[in-house]
Amino acid sequence: MGLVPLPIARGSGLVTPAWTHWGTSEHFTLLRLPAHDGGTGLEGSALGRARRGGEFVLDPFDAYRAGLVTNPNMVVAGSIGAGKSTVVKMTVDRALRRGRRCVVVDPKGEYAALARAHGHPPFAVGRDGWCWPPSMSERESLDFVLSLLASAKGAPLGDEELYVVERHWGLLRATDPTPVLAQLLTGLAPFLDDPRPSAQRGLALTLRRFVDGDLAGLFAGAGEAYDFTDPLVVLDISRYWSTPNLTVAALSAVAAAQHLARRSEPGYLVLDESWALLSDEAALRWLQGSWKLSRARGISHVLVLHRWSDVAAVGSLGSAQRARAQGLLRECELTWLFRQPPDEARELATALGLSEREALSLPSLPRGAALVRYGAARSLVDVRVDRHDALVVDSDEAMRGEGD
Repeated sequence: MGLVPLPIARGSGLVTPAWTHWGTSEHFTLLRLPAHDGGTGLEGSALGRARRGGEFVLDPFDAYRAGLVTNPNMVVAGSIGAGKSTVVKMTVDRALRRGRRCVVVDPKGEYAALARAHGHPPFAVGRDGWCWPPSMSERESLDFVLSLLASAKGAPLGDEELYVVERHWGLLRATDPTPVLAQLLTGLAPFLDDPRPSAQRGLALTLRRFVDGDLAGLFAGAGEAYDFTDPLVVLDISRYWSTPNLTVAALSAVAAAQHLARRSEPGYLVLDESWALLSDEAALRWLQGSWKLSRARGISHVLVLHRWSDVAAVGSLGSAQRARAQGLLRECELTWLFRQPPDEARELATALGLSEREALSLPSLPRGAALVRYGAARSLVDVRVDRHDALVVDSDEAMRGEGD
């Protein structure tokens, strides 16, 4: 038998070594899991029980402050019905009860119960109002516009298009209350009636989509942009689910991240079905930059994924885009890995750099159980839904295997 000291956070916030994990050398070699699991040692409301120990508590910011991980970002992955949405909602609920803030980008309308339980109905982007990042520099605002246009086109902007946008950008009036995209369209509107192909006409057609076309109301609209003042904001973009516009709608996360970064307390940005952002080159570049600034901004990005083949399909084999997507995920030291079918488990192993034994263990996990990785430590955890959790998570549905 061998004992391994792990850092344990005490009430004072100091980190001291404690003998909490033990097991045979075979156990360590196979799965890096102890025969007795002391968990994270963090204080707070438990999310479940460690399979070989007691209650399991995990909060991204507490784990970062305790030195268990080097950043507060988290990945949650699993098949439908395995329990990933349940643990995300429980994590958010506990954070809100501690006075933290959270924005959820909800592509399928699955977080309405959580929002209403906290007295903040979901905000349907494009119907209830529009989003725009606040307090950005002129360069940041221009980069955001370029990302929106590239995502809407489904391809990077060419040199001539970049020149046209930057030229018209210089003509915008800062005192004009008209949304930026509408101002740009006004400058390029004369080219809409010109049948000759040109960079100006192509950009005008794309901008028109944001002002009075299929993307209207997302990033340009009447009145002021949504202010994100509520502690919990659920951005419902379900109207764009299963449409080519999902990625553009998901870029409302940029606005959410900018608002969270202005707050003094830590905040969570939950990106459900985050493959939509990973698969778009312009959105991925933004996410990569935001990810690296998570500690400075006090934001925990929570990426929720279903099919790991979606991650493996990002870009072509050997492309810079695929390398960026996989690198982003590998930088995350907090992961909740629920059941995956064998073929998806192999894709997950590639994306996250799992050991062979870890990948082999995922298909056999029962519903509601997860392999949790936090820094160098591992725990097998059974998620437990208590009476309070039932207000935001349908425990009966979870038991029937119908939930996610």
